[in-house]
Amino acid sequence: MENPRSVQQPVVLPVHGVHPEFGTGTWLAPNCTVVGDVTTGKDCSIWFGAVVRGDVCAIRIGDMVNVQDGAVLHGTYKKTSLLIRDRASIGHNAIVHGCTVGEGALIGMGSVVMDRADVGAGAIVAAGAVVLEDTVIAPGELWAGVPARRVKNIGGELAEHVAVTAERYKEYAGWFADDTNADD
Repeated sequence: MENPRSVQQPVVLPVHGVHPEFGTGTWLAPNCTVVGDVTTGKDCSIWFGAVVRGDVCAIRIGDMVNVQDGAVLHGTYKKTSLLIRDRASIGHNAIVHGCTVGEGALIGMGSVVMDRADVGAGAIVAAGAVVLEDTVIAPGELWAGVPARRVKNIGGELAEHVAVTAERYKEYAGWFADDTNADD
């Protein structure tokens, strides 16, 4: 039986002649989808089943950003773009839509961040939270709930966890890159 990694490839497509561009060291899971006006920095990872749709807006992703399994990144046609700054983490099945995610921020599993929201550096959007349009989350805050509300400033062990998440995902992506390279 043929190794499935040798035949399955990420879906990477241009839209209106604009191709996604990937920084050095970026790893794409075999079944992720990245289309259109998308640019990543170096050492990013886009995980299994994630969709990054730069078809109706520009998506700019900084260095060492991880877009985890099943996440969807998109925006609103002619109204918003999406900016994810360095070392941010987008959790499993999160929807991040036409907003700004600050450096080192963590968008929790299954959460939704809507158009023109601004998530500050090192902030956390808790799992399952819904951040409404135009919401501003200050750096280092934890927001949770539906709709999301400020819970507290983060610090200590929680802040340390957020700070190392990007490094961990760079390591995890390396496990797959190493296995893929070994098959060549």
